Formats: sequence, C-alpha cells, structure tokens
Amino acid sequence: MLEFRSAITRMVNPRLAIDECIAMATEEGGSFDCALAVIHASIGHDLLDLSLQIRHHFPKARVVGTSCAGVVGREGVSETLKDVALMLISGDEFAVAHVEDIYGPNSFEAARTLAEKLRAQKEGINMIYLLAPGIDISNDRVIAGIESVFGPEITIFGATSSDNMRGVRTFQVVDDCKFEHAAYAVGFSDPTLFVDTMATHGFLAVNQPMVVTRARDNRIYELNGIPAWKVYTSRMALAETATTADSIPIGALAEKLPPELAREYGNPHILRVVTHVEECGALVYPTDCLEGTELWLTVRDEELIFSDMDRMVNEMSARVGGRKPVAVFQADCLARGRRLFNRIIKEELVHKMQHVFSTGDVPPPWLGMYGFGEFARLGGGNAFHNYTTSLAAIYRK
Repeated sequence: MLEFRSAITRMVNPRLAIDECIAMATEEGGSFDCALAVIHASIGHDLLDLSLQIRHHFPKARVVGTSCAGVVGREGVSETLKDVALMLISGDEFAVAHVEDIYGPNSFEAARTLAEKLRAQKEGINMIYLLAPGIDISNDRVIAGIESVFGPEITIFGATSSDNMRGVRTFQVVDDCKFEHAAYAVGFSDPTLFVDTMATHGFLAVNQPMVVTRARDNRIYELNGIPAWKVYTSRMALAETATTADSIPIGALAEKLPPELAREYGNPHILRVVTHVEECGALVYPTDCLEGTELWLTVRDEELIFSDMDRMVNEMSARVGGRKPVAVFQADCLARGRRLFNRIIKEELVHKMQHVFSTGDVPPPWLGMYGFGEFARLGGGNAFHNYTTSLAAIYRK
C-alpha cells in the first residue's frame, strides 16, 4: 500500500536542501522506507546533485525529478532560484519509465514506448503521473501514445518541465542520469487508490482571432498569411526582436472549445503557450495545430481566476463526498494569482485551494510546481492545458 510524505525548502546547498526536506517530510514519526522520490526544483539547482543526495539516504529508492519556475507544498509557495519540493513514496505498487529525446515530431512514438515500458514492469496500473519536457513537444500526441497502450480510461496527470519562464531549456532527472529532453512516467498500481483531476485558468479571449494559415504538426508558420512570430508579437505590442521570455507571461493563446466542454471548463476557450520560436519565425506550439484554427490573445481576469478555482476545488470535494485525499499533485502557471507590488502573488490562491482538502488546518502531502503545461481530464478524457491550476487528488478507496 502506497504512502506519501512531502516537504519544500529554499535551501541553497543541495545536500542540505534534501536533508531538510527529508527531515520535515518524515517528522510525523515512525519508520518510512522511501521507495520512490519525486523532485521539483527551480533552475538554480542541479537535479543530479539532489537525486544523488536522496539516494544517499535511501540507496534503493527510485528518483525522478524536473526543473521548474517555483514550487508549492503543504508549507506554501516558493519562487526563488533555489526551491526544492519533494514527495517521498513508500510501497512497491508503482513502475518508473523514461524515454530520451522526445520532440514534437516523435511525440506519439516516444510516448507509446514509455507506456510499453511501464506495462512491462507492473500489472494493474490505474493512473499515470507524467512529466514531459516543456519545449518542443506535441502533448496531444503524447496522450494518444500512452492511451494506445493503456486505453483512454487510464488517468494521466502531471506537467511539463520549465526553466525560469524564458523558454531556453528544461531538465529532467531519472535516478543518476540528467536529461534536457526526456519524459518520465510513474505508473501507480495500488488497488486501494483512485485519482480525481481537474483544471481551470480564468483568462478571457479578446479582440479578433488570428487564423492559422500555414502549419505542420506542432509548428505554426503563418498567421493571417503572414509569418507567425511577426503577427503574434505585433498583437502583443512587442518588437519582433522580443524573446519568449517577453511573450510567455502575456502571450496566452486561446482555442475555442465545443459548447459541452466549455460548460464543464467554465470557460469557452482552452489556452496554449508558445515556449519557443524558430529562426524562420515559426511558433513551436505545445500541441498539433491544424490550418484554419482560430487563435485569440487573452487577458487574465483576477476575479475569474479566484472564482473558478473555488468552483473547481468545491466540485472535486463534492465528487468524493468531502473525503480528504492522501496526496495531491499540483501543476500550475506563474501567471495565476493576485497582482500586487508589480508581481503576481500566489499565496492566497494556494491557501484557498488547500483549505478545502485539509484535515483541520493541515493539508495532505502536496507536491506542486510552476511549469509550462498541465495534464488533467476534461470531458471524460485526458487533456493537456496551459496557464491553469491543475490538481490531481489521490484518495484511498
């Protein structure tokens, strides 16, 4: 039977950061034999150093980890360059697999291989925690590749890696190997557990849409018949010399949802992020994009961000009769929260969502990160999101 413990820290020294996280995570008492450790760490930490320190404490444990732009734990939010969040898991009802060099064009095939590796290790996998690279990957194809092995009934939750929101490079670690473009997955097979997922964003589409007039796979070459980056930056009042570090915070693109999905989502649009642009001016999109697709720029609506988040966590709590989860995995976007003092403050948003899942004033073990994208179900199926808060709450049956 799987058990979960978590902690976060801002410690600069990697050895001390892991030591502190493990001490806080296991302070509840009793022996805790960690079999799997999941790391989220800001770009200022070397993931390999962190992984090796975990294996110093737990030599037989598997370790997976990713870079991000800040972390969330039961202790709150941290957004420095030296953040570490850690989830420790005991038990043996899981499998770990990874694939290297996964990109947009080979996303389906690589994800299928990833899923086959999981299935070969363990029977009864009923949920998959997925962490993919955040730059140049077609995430709808990743979902399709996994579902080609496990079927659409498997629940996929997780995120895509990020850096410090500049879209330069992201990192992953599996045991004692570090990568820049790998995906890893953890398949959970504990029959006493089930997972519930949901995502929400709170942005509004504005002005007239741009039409994709030339695209291939997850590359958008032209919008309105003009090189895509030129149109995109012009709409945001940015110079063509701008970088993705300039566009990511303000450049959420919206695709229109069918009415039935819009009602469930609480918004008529699903959002997409552009984390990379090619020299020719093509936008590297996070999913495949068909010619003829209409794309709107968006603005964040603070009131809607908070009201939709309340709706999401209350719906999730109601679906399970108010019971409390044994662990929560959160994937989030830095553009969410309340804008104060020339920055977006996220503590209030996190506190409000954690309160619903807490027992007394104590949240369950909680692992969250600010990344480039999020996986959560929508319309009864697995889906990829951007600029959302996405929660995966794991419950004991």
